[in-house]
Amino acid sequence: MSSTLRLMGATALCLTGFAAAPALAQNTAVTFGTNWVAQAEHGGYYQAVADGTYAKCGLDVTIVPGGPQVNNRAMMIAGQIDFSMGGSTLDGFSAVQEGLPIVTVASSFQKDPQVIVTWPGVAKSFADLAKLDKVLISDGGVLTFWAWMIQAYGFKPEQREVYTFSAAPLIANKTWGMQGYLSSEPYFFEKETGVKPDAWLIADAGYSAYSTTIETMADNIAKRPEVVQCFVDGSAIGWTNYLYGDNSAANAMIKKDNPEMTDEAIAYGIQSMKDNGIVFSGDALTMGAGAMTDAKVEDFYKKMVAVGAVPDGLDWKASYTLQFVNKGVGLDLKPAE
Repeated sequence: MSSTLRLMGATALCLTGFAAAPALAQNTAVTFGTNWVAQAEHGGYYQAVADGTYAKCGLDVTIVPGGPQVNNRAMMIAGQIDFSMGGSTLDGFSAVQEGLPIVTVASSFQKDPQVIVTWPGVAKSFADLAKLDKVLISDGGVLTFWAWMIQAYGFKPEQREVYTFSAAPLIANKTWGMQGYLSSEPYFFEKETGVKPDAWLIADAGYSAYSTTIETMADNIAKRPEVVQCFVDGSAIGWTNYLYGDNSAANAMIKKDNPEMTDEAIAYGIQSMKDNGIVFSGDALTMGAGAMTDAKVEDFYKKMVAVGAVPDGLDWKASYTLQFVNKGVGLDLKPAE
């Protein structure tokens, strides 16, 4: 796998206007670290590199893929990269709690892609999942979405079995459920069994976290707001073009950075994001990709306080800024639905 992917020039394409911001000197170099290996869920950023969107407002962007041995957030704190991909709203809360000057400047995913996977027909609604014999949940999910599921839907702590990132227990037990990522576990379950599973999106059940956020250091916002604005706008346009335009060049770059990625898996990921409104739903339909609102962050904060995932009284508003989003950037490129 290559460690970086650089754009050295712009491709002449029809691109929407950017939000008003001071002009940048051409080829201002910035780096963006993702939180996992290259995949369709990073496609909007690769698209903005591939089609010259970032370059249009003066940025020469390097994408640094994440992975099991890579901590791009730590690299950003150390000043080695300019932006990093956060997992969810919770990452912003944890930064405030730990006293880290990290600020979320956009949220590419309006919905957290976390799902509960079941055999087809086992349940008729998310609430029905509380009747499953067992649910495979990782240690990382116990204090967050699993705790919320217990409180909001009456799941029982004793229903939990440890998820070790293997679908074998679910395949062997048709009355169980399993946590997963929308475009990953359902895809591999179907490949293994030949059966299309049901995938219950916890966001649609009320788990209101943003996901795949763009983070940067507070100092970067203070000293280079025009760079932040360009990167946020370029990412919004990139996501719109990736989902609704020609994404072939971006996908080629994804496969270069992650040779294990296949065209089939990428296509599955793109369709899953479109079908479930991961990028475009709610506020993003009128405010553009990357949209955030105080109301939604506060709603999620209150839910996490209620389950003890974050402390009451946390300065949650310090975890993000709306300065760079909600300007409708890229919406003119999105087809009417």
